[in-house]
Amino acid sequence: MNKISTYPWDAADHLETKEDMAAYLEAALEDGDPNLVVAALGDIARSKGMTNIACETGLGRESLYKSLSLEGNPEFATVLKVIQSLGIRLRATPI
Repeated sequence: MNKISTYPWDAADHLETKEDMAAYLEAALEDGDPNLVVAALGDIARSKGMTNIACETGLGRESLYKSLSLEGNPEFATVLKVIQSLGIRLRATPI
């Protein structure tokens, strides 16, 4: 039996444009799982650089890593600050 080589995959490595970031966040929002939305936001923030996001939002880098993880539970104000610093806009549309 041949061994299969695998490599870790990180979404942050593939989010290069604002359009990529917005589409990724939109897909997470459509899923409806709050933990997935927060984790996707964390991936997007890491793709831009968590230090940059921390500076732009005035929030601590380590607290951002913790808040925007799968186990994180950020305040909505934190989510809004991060989204704004990423140059992404949230919109409400009827279902």
